[in-house]
Amino acid sequence: MRIVFFGSPAESADSLDSLISAGHDIAAVYSQPDRRAGRGRTNTPTPVKTSGLGHGLSVFTPKGLRNNDEEVTRLTELHADVFVVVAYGRILPPEVLQIPPMGVVNIHPSLLPSYRGPSPVVTAILEGISETGVTIMLLDEGMDTGPVLAQSKPIRLLGTERGAELQGALFKEGAKLLPEVLHGLQAGSITPQPQDHALATVTSLLERGDGEIDWAASAEQIDRMVRAYDPWPGAFTSWNGKGLKILEVALVGGSPVGIEASSRLGAAGSVSVPEGRLVVATSHGLLEILRLQLEGRQAVTAADFLRGQPDIDGGVLGG
Repeated sequence: MRIVFFGSPAESADSLDSLISAGHDIAAVYSQPDRRAGRGRTNTPTPVKTSGLGHGLSVFTPKGLRNNDEEVTRLTELHADVFVVVAYGRILPPEVLQIPPMGVVNIHPSLLPSYRGPSPVVTAILEGISETGVTIMLLDEGMDTGPVLAQSKPIRLLGTERGAELQGALFKEGAKLLPEVLHGLQAGSITPQPQDHALATVTSLLERGDGEIDWAASAEQIDRMVRAYDPWPGAFTSWNGKGLKILEVALVGGSPVGIEASSRLGAAGSVSVPEGRLVVATSHGLLEILRLQLEGRQAVTAADFLRGQPDIDGGVLGG
């Protein structure tokens, strides 16, 4: 099968590799343009671009496809049977969706119609759902509204997953399913099934401010934030006029440490250090900070932080 592949992050590269391993003819790879990254702010290619070039494939990185006649012509002249999109990071315009005769196949990291939109993994963690999965679908002009080709079995969540970890696992599952689904679509053994739009839920695009911790929320909700917003936008607060990233936390139960901290803590955001542990009050429950990063400093464990910043004991986090 002749395929044009669209993708950008490392999770997408797994799907590209699975298609190459299955013997498909990759006519071209499309990925996001290089971006400045690292301390040197050097132009860095996406993992998909790196993988595609490593396999000797033609790789294109246009700034966009909308109103781009040159790229539409190029895509048409590639004569692909199908386009495959995995976390490309750009919306394909209608004139591109109409090019391949078999349609445009997409891997979406949720069990559609639940969690349509740009942040399905983050939202699943934030809402504390017990299971999720992967959908392989055909794209249409809507936001993840196209017919379903296949879905993974529900994947049970333990309540400890972090955003990057869960997203990577879901896209790996999608990469395993993809070659068989494409074969079934070509052979006619898979029939696209319309979604039940009445059951749809839609996620929103993440913004930097979403990661700011409101200590008046519950300890459980803040724990979900810290895990969901890894790696971006991260969960953060402030202390002594400086930004403070909260990298890893744990719920504090009815242990002696929890009881001692409860007796010492006041309003939400107030800090106590019982037995050398960094504990913060919330509106409901206590949260122990395990790893954190003060503005301008390296990420450290709570124990290392307390050795350098003992005056946080009795302080208050947040505005």
